[in-house]
Parts: sequence; structure tokens; C-alpha cells
Amino acid sequence: MARAARPSFEIGPVRVRAGRQQSLALPITRLVTGADVDLPVRVVHGRHEGPTVWVDAAIHGDEAVGVEVVRQVLADLDPKSLRGTLIAVPIVNVLGFMTGSRYLPDRRDLNRSFPGAPRGSLAGRIAHLFMTEVVDKCEVGIDLHTGSDRRTNLPQIRADLEDPRTRELAAAFGAPAMLHAKLRDGSLRYAARERGAKVLLYEAGEAWRMDGWAVDAGVLGVRRVLAALGMTDPVEEEPPPPSAVSWRSGWVRARGTGMLHLEADLGQRVVEGQRLGGLFDSFGKRVRLVHANRTGIVVGRTEAPLVSSGDAVVHIAEVED
Repeated sequence: MARAARPSFEIGPVRVRAGRQQSLALPITRLVTGADVDLPVRVVHGRHEGPTVWVDAAIHGDEAVGVEVVRQVLADLDPKSLRGTLIAVPIVNVLGFMTGSRYLPDRRDLNRSFPGAPRGSLAGRIAHLFMTEVVDKCEVGIDLHTGSDRRTNLPQIRADLEDPRTRELAAAFGAPAMLHAKLRDGSLRYAARERGAKVLLYEAGEAWRMDGWAVDAGVLGVRRVLAALGMTDPVEEEPPPPSAVSWRSGWVRARGTGMLHLEADLGQRVVEGQRLGGLFDSFGKRVRLVHANRTGIVVGRTEAPLVSSGDAVVHIAEVED
């Protein structure tokens, strides 16, 4: 007796049949010109049973790396062999992305607006749409980000490492580092956890740049998580080294104002008190040295040439032996 076909997947106004994929646009708002602004979504509904997972990028409109990660992941998926369903949202903050802005036109941070409300601010309405049409249908989510404010990040996963299943998935991603990150009220990660989803937040690269190394690490990581969930076959590669695990991290801040010359690279291991660079005036006279305030690995650094006293310059994560 033939086995019954897997049910179609409902999202917005469409139903996606098993073994198919389909793109759709969920209405957000309308511009003064009369043009519609929509949330772009691609559903890959596998022929075989399995978990439902989402992957999203550009919640902050100036973060382009994740958009390319989503594109490459989708290009490699076949709905006829996929076990489960993947919902991909490559650009969540559409209006910010069009102008290269981190925020929405009303200056709200979308990642501080979840779970939102159907009659709230523009940010709240987008958040509510994303929660109801995407998050509420999923068991696991991967939220793709980059550094902000002229900062660049080592590929890393930020997640609730106290939750065993979340930590398993973070380890499966295989980024150089995974950091235990407290949940922030209003963030997608917080709102999704309240709905029962396990969420990984990927950070890598710099805002409004297409850092190839950050894209490559993200694509491999997402593929590994899908394989760990049993949705795809294992990635054919040499196993990555175990991720460095960090429960505490902090920024070294400038103790003066000047032109910054950093000697610390992403991924570099440093010890407390180690020289990381220096500050110089416009004639080349050294104003201050920059020293590590803890022992660990460099997971982020500023790319700004000029810093003022108190500015964050190097992010160091303390790691387990």
C-alpha cells in the first residue's frame, strides 16, 4: 500500500506541496508612491517528514553577509530529498536594506521590537508578521548577523548554552567560537524562545560588506545544522575543530583619543596585559597603548581609524580550556 503524501505547507495565502519550493511575498506596507513593500519568503517543503526550521538575515538593514548565506544555502537544497521544511527570509528589514540603514525609517531597531503587534509601530507590525508566519511554524531558527558600527566579528554563534539542545546545535554549526549570550527583551531570539523555538544567532564580518570568509563560514554552519537535524545528508568535509566555548566576554575600551593602530587579529589568543595596539595623534606621536583586559580570544574589533576615549576597540571572549 502506497504511503500517503506529506501534507502541503501553509504560509500566508499559499500552500506548498511536498517535494516543492515556492517563493512568496507577505505584505508589510505601502509607500507614498503606491508601491507595495513585502517580506520576501522562500519555502522549501521537503518530500519527507522532518523538522521545520527558519533561517533569516538582514533584521538589521545594513547586514549583507547573511543575505548571501541564505542564497547559497537555498541553491544547494533539493525539496525532493529534503526531510522537513525550511523557511528562508533573506531580508527581514526590507526598508532598511534598500538604504543600507541598520534601522527602519522610524529609527526603530527591529531586533528590539519582537514579538510586535498587528496594530503597533512599523517595526512592531513587521515583527508580528514574522512571528506569526515564520517563527510560530518552526522548531529551530538561525538568525544571521554581522558586526555593527564599523566593527567586524569573528564567525561565532551566540546562544543560550545552558540549554542542552541549543548547545548541541551551536556545536554542530562549527563556528570558531560559541558564546553564551543573555537574552535581550524585544529581540527575535527572546521572543522565539518564549514560543518554544531553539535559536542560534550567527555573527560574522562587518556591516554593509560582503566578507567572503564570513559568508563561507555561515553557509557551512547552516548546512551542518540542517544535517544535524536530519534534514539533509552530512556535509562532506574534514570535521571542523571544536568551537571555543565562552561564558564571559568584554570589550577593551580606548583610554584616550587618537588614530588607532591595532595589532590584534580576529581569532588571535591574547593574555591579560598584552599589547593590542596604540593610539597616535595626527603627527604620529603615540598617545596611549591598548592592552588586553582579560585572557581569551579576539572575537571582534573596531575598524574605525579614529577612536575617542571610552570607545570599544577589541572584544575578547574568555574561553574554556
